[in-house]
Amino acid sequence: MQKMVMRSLLLAFVMLAVSVPAFSQVAVGITVGFAPPAIPVYDQPACPGDGYYWTPGYWAWDADFDDYYWVPGTWVEPPDAGLLWTPGYWGWNGAAFIFTDGYWGPTIGFYGGINYGFGYFGNGFVGGRWDGGHFFYNTAVWHVGGGFRNTYVDKVTIVNNTHVSYNGGNGGVTARATATEEAARNERHVDAVAAQRQQVEAARGNQDLRASANHGKPPIAATDRAGAFNDNVVKAKDAGAPYNPPADRGATAARGENNAAERTNTETSRPAQPNAMTSDRPATNSVVHPKDLPAYQKPAAPNTGSAKLDQKYQQQQDKLAQQQDKERQKLQSQQDKEHQQYQKQQADETKNQALEQRHTQQTQQLQQRQQTAQQHLQQRQAPAAHAAAPAEHAAPAEPRDK
Repeated sequence: MQKMVMRSLLLAFVMLAVSVPAFSQVAVGITVGFAPPAIPVYDQPACPGDGYYWTPGYWAWDADFDDYYWVPGTWVEPPDAGLLWTPGYWGWNGAAFIFTDGYWGPTIGFYGGINYGFGYFGNGFVGGRWDGGHFFYNTAVWHVGGGFRNTYVDKVTIVNNTHVSYNGGNGGVTARATATEEAARNERHVDAVAAQRQQVEAARGNQDLRASANHGKPPIAATDRAGAFNDNVVKAKDAGAPYNPPADRGATAARGENNAAERTNTETSRPAQPNAMTSDRPATNSVVHPKDLPAYQKPAAPNTGSAKLDQKYQQQQDKLAQQQDKERQKLQSQQDKEHQQYQKQQADETKNQALEQRHTQQTQQLQQRQQTAQQHLQQRQAPAAHAAAPAEHAAPAEPRDK
């Protein structure tokens, strides 16, 4: 019963996550105890018309069946001109595999270093570009057919020739977000459009797309339009790699959920800590490294009624923000070096998991220290601000008894 309630809560959060605009790349509440299958080998169907955009296929999770299922790649219309699709991805957080949702935005962000193919080769995007409100297709990597005027050819050398579908953990991609991808994470985003959600629902209801049935080689790898699973579908040529799920899929998945739940309980058992300098996006329990922490959002400009005092307080806030940013960068640099050392040493899964757990603790401790420092600054400034308020805003004195 407890497991069913947890899944219901996770599903409710997922539905909420795909129904509202997002301000950044947000990890939705899906946790699994074992890795997803590799990205299958398949061809891209021809683009159905000018203005359509390719969204690559990926493995999603169905908690009702304790199974991954393939969401076929498809062509959709972007929500607005100038927006590009950053795919979601699976990543190991030290306790379980967590899915981070994709989004539409003006810049391609981090998608785990996963090679989804067709312009999404692990870093950036080379499938096309926006120019003057029109999308131009790179026919070297996208199949658009004849009759398209907005095309160009830019041949690409694929360096990341792998089908691994997750980041981190044993055998996962070791890519880290670049400075550009980090900046893109903090831009305003738009969640998956209705056609993409339709594709997910259709895939979830198709038993043949479950990994337990197709063993990583889905019979419908791609479609030319969302939800069109009967006409012009593309079959997978092969599985990206042999798929060997644990014999007790349900128990393994439950362990992943329980590990994530323990983390959640640990975090929620602590007293709430207001943080005026962090962004208003939802907090996640998948924060492992400082780069995963929410970006700063400075508090409102001081307004004590004294220009000199306001300037002093503003300088104090700016100094603290800069100091804490340097602290994050320093810890991130240290953790990156440790990752590189482990990669060179070809550390096993146990060591990698222990490293990720240590990084998680370091990041959480840093976040707590920074939140405490922010609260102390606010407390120091608040009494003085109240005392410095103009006299005309003071409460009238109560009359004394004569």
